[in-house]
Amino acid sequence: MTTTAQLRTERLRSHLLTAPAPSLAEAASHMLAVQSQEFWGGRWALASRTRGAPTLAQVDALFEDGTLVRAWTQRGTLHIVPARDFEWMLQVTAARQLQSAAPRYRELGLDAEVLAGVERAVRAALRGGNALTRAELFEVLSRTGVDPAGQRGAHAVGHLAMRGIICQGPVVARADGVSREQRFVLVEEHITDAHAPADPAAELFARYIDGHGPATVADFAWWSGLTLTASRAAAAAAADRVDEIDDGVFQAPTRPRRRAVPDVQALASFEEYYISYADRSIAGPAERFAEVGPGKNGMVRPILLAEGQIVGTWRQSTALGRHTEHPSVELLADIPEQEVSAALGRYASFVGG
Repeated sequence: MTTTAQLRTERLRSHLLTAPAPSLAEAASHMLAVQSQEFWGGRWALASRTRGAPTLAQVDALFEDGTLVRAWTQRGTLHIVPARDFEWMLQVTAARQLQSAAPRYRELGLDAEVLAGVERAVRAALRGGNALTRAELFEVLSRTGVDPAGQRGAHAVGHLAMRGIICQGPVVARADGVSREQRFVLVEEHITDAHAPADPAAELFARYIDGHGPATVADFAWWSGLTLTASRAAAAAAADRVDEIDDGVFQAPTRPRRRAVPDVQALASFEEYYISYADRSIAGPAERFAEVGPGKNGMVRPILLAEGQIVGTWRQSTALGRHTEHPSVELLADIPEQEVSAALGRYASFVGG
């Protein structure tokens, strides 16, 4: 029987938290997808898994050169993914996402005819390498007779992204502050190096285990948004690429090499180490989870981690002029102040570098 301590040790390693990657691009490829409703958080999730002291500008450069994109790849939720993996991922996850969103489309009057008109207009606006902000895309919708208010614009844009027609690419620069917005681009023009695995579902399961294992089929079903039936089929198809180390618990056959890392780490909001499992008990005592979330507003707070357990939360505004302020901290365990300060200092170097 694999113990909780062993599972925690191996997850830290799979997540690159004790085995950081040589580069940001390699961290992104290994993780495959990091949750990124809060754009700063997804970028810090990659930097906190990379050796050295990567900066926000270095992450943003990977969006500019087309290495990374951001889109609704699973569960109707924004993730940062390697551009070359975006299209095959949607082959597995898009149908389920669109099925879940269909009732809301009907409520908003976004029927097939309206959505087809939106697609024509957006394709025309983006064709030729054009890249538009969300507000500029909403202007395109307005000109086609679709009022973007009341979430119609957000869902119309999301529908195109979940179908693999558009994605978010280059970052909109923001002077003296944390950039928080991207430009939308046409996938067929923007992504020129697309990976095409023989079995996308098997690829998704194997890559999830690579970056998140040890984990179960139920964990994968939660993370991917697929049904348990589809998840079991994906696991069976990937049987030759994963090891079953316990009854129903899977791990990658080869794992990143562990390295010396700080005892306390300040990790992002919607952190994959916490959010990407049906059973989150490995991350610490359940009574601490209420402080982390999801709360009533759906938010999951940034966490402080020590030896694989959540020991506190922290927050810092990314508003102009406030991103250099000292973060507020709420400790949930007795942790040396200097270790917490050092962890937050690494984030400060990332965001201000």
